[in-house]
Parts: sequence; C-alpha cells; structure tokens
Amino acid sequence: MVSSMTFLTADVPATIENMKDISSTEDLKDIAETATTDIKTGAFQKWIEGMMPSALSFFWSVVIALIAWFIGVRIIHLVRGIVRRSFIRHEVEEGVRTFVDSLLRIVLYLSLIIVILNIFGFETTSVSAAVASLGVTIGLAMQGSLSNFAGGVLILVLHPFRVGDYIVEDSHGNEGTVQSISIFYTKLVTLDNRVVVIPNGTLANSSLTNVTECDFRMIDLTVGIAYSADLRKAKEILSKLVEEEEGRIADKPSSVFVRELNSSSVDLGYRFYVKMSDYWKIRWDMNEKIKLAFDEAGIEIPFPQLTIHNGDSAE
Repeated sequence: MVSSMTFLTADVPATIENMKDISSTEDLKDIAETATTDIKTGAFQKWIEGMMPSALSFFWSVVIALIAWFIGVRIIHLVRGIVRRSFIRHEVEEGVRTFVDSLLRIVLYLSLIIVILNIFGFETTSVSAAVASLGVTIGLAMQGSLSNFAGGVLILVLHPFRVGDYIVEDSHGNEGTVQSISIFYTKLVTLDNRVVVIPNGTLANSSLTNVTECDFRMIDLTVGIAYSADLRKAKEILSKLVEEEEGRIADKPSSVFVRELNSSSVDLGYRFYVKMSDYWKIRWDMNEKIKLAFDEAGIEIPFPQLTIHNGDSAE
C-alpha cells in the first residue's frame, strides 16, 4: 500500500514536504492540504503578482501610444494644411509647395515615432543615436536617392523649370508637362496623357529644354516647291498667309525666304511668332492652308518618286 501511494505521488511538486513518509490516509490528507496551500500561495501566484504591474504598465503604454498616434496624425495634418494655405496665400509656386510638403511630412512623422518610442521607455538620446547611425547607413546605401534630393533642392533654387512648364529631357528624350516636383522625383505628363517619373538628379545634372519658359514662340517651318514652279508667286502666297494669320504677334518680325536649293526642290522657309498656347494649333493650320493655296495656284510640292523602266529583251 505504501509503495503504491509512493508511486501515485511521485509527480507531486517538490515543494510538498514529508512526501516520503506516507503511511496512512491521514498522512495523504495532510499532504493534499499542504499541496493545496502551496498552490494557492506558491511560486506561480507570486510570479503572476510580480508580473501584474509590468503588464498593466505595458497595457497603459500601448493605450497612451495609440492616443498619441491618433492625436499626432491629426496635428500633422493640421500643420501641413496650415503650411499649404500659407504658401497659397503668399503665392509660392506649386513645385516648392509640393517639395516642402513632402519633406515636412517625413520630418513630422519621424518626430511622432520618436515620441511614441519614449512612451515605451526608450530614451531620447538613445533613439537619436540610433536614428543617426541608421541615417548614416541609409545614406551610404542610398547615395542615388540623396543625389535626387540634392537635385530637387537645386531645381527649386535655380528654377530651370516650374510646375506647368513643358520640358524635354535631352539625355533620354523624355518630354511632357511638369505635374509635380517631389523630394526625389519629378513627374511629367505627356501629350497622350502618360505619366513619366524622372529622378531629380538626372534633371539637375543633364541638359534639358524648357519649351514654355517664354510667353511666345517662333513658328519656323520649311515647304519645298518644284524647280519649275514660280518662285516669286510661291513667296507671295506664303507672305500673304503669314500676314493674314490672326494668331501672329504683330510687333514681332516675320519673314519668308529661300532656305535651301535642295537636290529635288527649292525649300522656302517662313518664320513668325505666336503665343505659346497657340503654337501647335497655328502650326498645323498653316500646313493645311499652304497645301490648299499651292494647289489652287498650281504650284507643285515635289515628293520622292521612283520610275521603273522595263527594257526590251534582246532577241
């Protein structure tokens, strides 16, 4: 009986005393009462009681962090809105507004994250050191992005173009209307409504053409006539079309001239100035007007022709 009881109580925790001296039911009862008492006041309960302050502290830290995040996000939106309205009120150009807003957003959110880390017990000096070290590491790994950031600053300071300008990037031939200038990239919208994203470093370190920087633009085109055509009459027609063009800027010079004596045509050039917004419409209209006027006057516009002669086979 004793050996059986000893086997049954072999797994009872070591905290139960006198477990080797079981000799009767009373002894078993005493051991059970002792084990129950030990469980109620034992190590597990003490561990729970010891962990409760830390758990409650962490819980309240999470709650405060969530509240801080909610309030911080609202404050960030408020600050960004105030800065945007201030820029609009002072008529700051859109490119600067976009760039500063992007930079301000990053700085404010980084500050909010540092505040939340402080709530969880991280010291500000430690967080600042970690951020500095991380910044150096990221800087070495993202030299191209830093170059794009510096390029964005140069674009905003030197103003080679602004939001709304039509530019042609000479390195890769990308062109379009500038939609936005952000911290690292500039977005262009092409004529067929595609969005082209170009790194600021590329735009700052390569040549580009700003098509819409000026308020007016010269239409400079060439039309060829046959050598047998009446040159004086052709120039007279061109001069009349240029003078009658309503979109022409009258106080700017215009001219019609012989540009080149080509191998199969006499190339006439004509130049006049128009408003930038009217450039493409007037250019296309002039091409149509010239073709119709030359056809009516019997002036031939030559085009490449291939004549094939079939020789008689020898008999």
